[in-house]
Amino acid sequence: MTEKLETKEPQYGIVFDVIKKHGRTQLGLMVNESWNQDPKRTLFTLARYKFVAKMLSGREKVLEVGCADAFGTRLVQQEVKHVTAVDFDAVFIKDVQDRMNQNWPFECFVHDMLSGPVPGRYDGVYSLDVLEHIPPHNEDCFMRNMLTSLHPTGVTIIGIPSLESQSYASPQSKAGHVNCKSGNDFRKFLSQFFENVFIFSMNDEVIHTGFYPMAHYLMAICCQKRQ
Repeated sequence: MTEKLETKEPQYGIVFDVIKKHGRTQLGLMVNESWNQDPKRTLFTLARYKFVAKMLSGREKVLEVGCADAFGTRLVQQEVKHVTAVDFDAVFIKDVQDRMNQNWPFECFVHDMLSGPVPGRYDGVYSLDVLEHIPPHNEDCFMRNMLTSLHPTGVTIIGIPSLESQSYASPQSKAGHVNCKSGNDFRKFLSQFFENVFIFSMNDEVIHTGFYPMAHYLMAICCQKRQ
C-alpha cells in the first residue's frame, strides 16, 4: 500500500499534482553539467532565454538555432505560439526528444545551418552561444542560411560571449570559442545583414546598456533584414 504524502501546508499539495501530470523533470545534458559543476552558470543561461522570451513575446513561429539540450527553450514557449529548435549535434537532439514532455511539446530536429536553411518561414529567430563556435570563414554562410527562414519583418536575437571575457573563460569554453567578438565588431558584423542592430551588454544574469569591454556577454536584437 502506497503511503499518501501530504505537506504540512495544504496549498503545497500542488507539488504532487504536478508530479502526477508531468512526472519529475530530468535535466538536459548541458544543464546537468552546469548545475553540478557550477550552478550559477545555469542561472546565467536561463536569464538569456528569459530575455529572448520577453523580446519575442507574441510571435507566431520562432526558430531556435543551436538549441543543444533545449532546457531553456520552455521559457520561450511560454511567450510564443510555436517553437522549432534545431542543432547540428544528433546527441543533443536525441536527449531533447527523449525528455520531451507531452504537455510542453515543440518541434526539434537535427540540422546543420552551414548546410542550408531550415524549411519554412519564421517571424522570430534566435541563437544563443552558437556564433562563437562558427569559424570566421563560415560566419556569413551561417547568417545567410539562418536568415533565409526569417520573414522580412521578423526579429533576430543573437547572444555570444564577448571577446574580452575570454581571458576568464574555462579551458573547456575556450576550446570551442573560435569567433568571439567585441561589442563594436559584433554590431559591425550584424549590420551587414540588418538595417537595425541593438547591442546589449550582459554580466551574469543582468542585461544592460553598459560599456561593452566590461561585458562578459553580448546580446543583439536585429530588425529589418537586408535584402
